[in-house]
Amino acid sequence: MAKLPTPAELIQINYQMPSKGWLDLKAELRPGYYVNAAAPKWMQMIDYPFPRSWNVADEDWQLPEDWKERVLQGMEDRLQRFRSLKLFFDICVRCGACADKCHFFLGTGDPKNMPVLRAELLRSVYRRYFKTAGKLLGELAGARDLTDDVIKEWFYYLYQCTICRRCSVFCPYGIDMAEMTILGRELLSSVGINIDWALASVAQCYDKGSHIGATPQAFKDMVDFLAEENERITGITTPCPVNKKGAEILFVVPSGDYFADPGSYTFMGYLLLFKYLDLDFTMSTYAAEGGNFGWFISHEMGKRLNAKIYEEAKRLKVKWILGGECGHMWRVCNQYMPTWWGPIDFLEEPVSPITGTKFENATVHKMVHISEFTADLFKHGKLKVDPQRNAHIKLTFHDSCNTARGMGIFEEPRYIINQVMPEGHFFEMPPNTIREKTFCCGSSSGINANENMDIRMLGGLPRANAVKYVHEKYGVNHLGCICALDRATLPTLMQYWVPEMEITGITELVANALVFEDEIERTTDLRDRPLAGFEEADEEEGAE
Repeated sequence: MAKLPTPAELIQINYQMPSKGWLDLKAELRPGYYVNAAAPKWMQMIDYPFPRSWNVADEDWQLPEDWKERVLQGMEDRLQRFRSLKLFFDICVRCGACADKCHFFLGTGDPKNMPVLRAELLRSVYRRYFKTAGKLLGELAGARDLTDDVIKEWFYYLYQCTICRRCSVFCPYGIDMAEMTILGRELLSSVGINIDWALASVAQCYDKGSHIGATPQAFKDMVDFLAEENERITGITTPCPVNKKGAEILFVVPSGDYFADPGSYTFMGYLLLFKYLDLDFTMSTYAAEGGNFGWFISHEMGKRLNAKIYEEAKRLKVKWILGGECGHMWRVCNQYMPTWWGPIDFLEEPVSPITGTKFENATVHKMVHISEFTADLFKHGKLKVDPQRNAHIKLTFHDSCNTARGMGIFEEPRYIINQVMPEGHFFEMPPNTIREKTFCCGSSSGINANENMDIRMLGGLPRANAVKYVHEKYGVNHLGCICALDRATLPTLMQYWVPEMEITGITELVANALVFEDEIERTTDLRDRPLAGFEEADEEEGAE
């Protein structure tokens, strides 16, 4: 990874329009702004076409001889299969309502990062080969030939889109740039153009069951270690059943929750919550990954990786599925699973065994989000908590794109936060940066690599600015979220722009506050930081 410029060096934003039209401007593929090409071994592992060693910086990308025919045939196929694609291509009137809504345009000033123009990169080829006006009039009708330079431009800008759908909120026609981005990436993939970070995660998930490539034994070891940490800190034993047949609930989480900090603290929170409830649940070594990097590449690969969740629910004979704090797992669940798999007749409509609440929104796909589940517990007074255990934290909340815009989870996490935080310790960011208008972390959809750190920091700048505002005005020191990818990407973003900020999952805060009858005296939170009022004891212990 090249040395990342300082914030002052990186921010060189110019919002003036170029002197030339966009059709005359060739894409400049700048290091730090793109992810490396996928290694052949990953493509071979998932049987993807045209595996080869190539470099994005090379002039020759070693495209197959018939690459143009393949891309155009792929576009024609998708125009027939996805009515949405043709609709989105045809109805845009270029009003510009979306132009300044993309965090990548705000962070770079690059006109081709305006959603309307990013869509034109694809739409111009559609016009040239599939519309009469484009065939006859060419550029006069906004059409252009498909060349290898166009393919490079697609690659460069379709991987500067995090599929967050913020632009769609402001589009008067509801055009979904995320759908076009995914389908555009599918076309690139058809001629062997993929990014390494995403393909590596997909291939390892396909081969071993998780994006990090953890074996079932490694998964079990990590889960057991986090349970031991709970016992050390709280005195509470939190065993985690694995591959248990006949449990009521299958619990599925993203691998980021048991693999690395700060997600591991969220996972410890899950176990403490379930122990408190005496919940009849199991996890699975086969469905050990709830996240879905496959969806960042293609609908087909998203479906392939998603299949294991239902297969394991059927094998283990559970009643319904509870999911952890993940973004793209829930986007896929809420918007795609019912279409992919049809009626899920072997599972029951989810009902909380603690409160009796029917989760009617999960009637079709049979999966409940942990925030919905926990908010319902608080609503029915089923959890005893001491909010003062989070008094060392001043919190703001980041609405993760996929759970917010993709699923409509806005109030549940806030309701939970207000139960487990002392009054006056939770502060919202400005209203145009949260809920359905939330800014993205700038690194999701498979681009959270190291080699593209410049564009990641620029794409995350709008979110960082909102965090910086509440940090400076209210002394906020923690940014909460309910997405494992956010917990993986936001620490880097905050370290760069707002270094005083830490990232936390919401279930971690719940576990900090939970009061068990047989717990040891709690002097620290799950991160071993002293609770308010115990700082001196911690200093004395350190001195000894």
